[in-house]
Amino acid sequence: MQLVIGGAYSGKRRFVREMWEGAVWLSAYNGGNLEDWSHLIQIGKTLVIEGFELWVSNDLKENSLQMIREKYKHLFLQWSESDCQFILIMLEMGRGIVPLEEKDRKTRDIMGWLQQDAAKFSEEVYYMWHGLAKRMK
Repeated sequence: MQLVIGGAYSGKRRFVREMWEGAVWLSAYNGGNLEDWSHLIQIGKTLVIEGFELWVSNDLKENSLQMIREKYKHLFLQWSESDCQFILIMLEMGRGIVPLEEKDRKTRDIMGWLQQDAAKFSEEVYYMWHGLAKRMK
């Protein structure tokens, strides 16, 4: 499992497309459902997953922070042990203004924890800034 993290429009997608050509994409931004990941690995050996903040925000409607974190930790463990290569693209939300709305603050908080968990399970972690990738792990 690989993690690519950075701010909005920092070049994450371009970097991933160049590094892992021909990968299959699962994107919340295009209406993708996270539960579809197991079907998509049938199509290709490399699966890019993006839009975690949208899935997490939706999960917050019905689940506690702890339940959400456990759900994603379980996924990260599965993906890290898979024969398929998983590339996670995550939006850095921890820098900048703290959101006023409680739901937005909770999304930001859980994303920070999930990003730490994803980094722990990942073989490589890249941080994107101004179109430049720095390998952190």
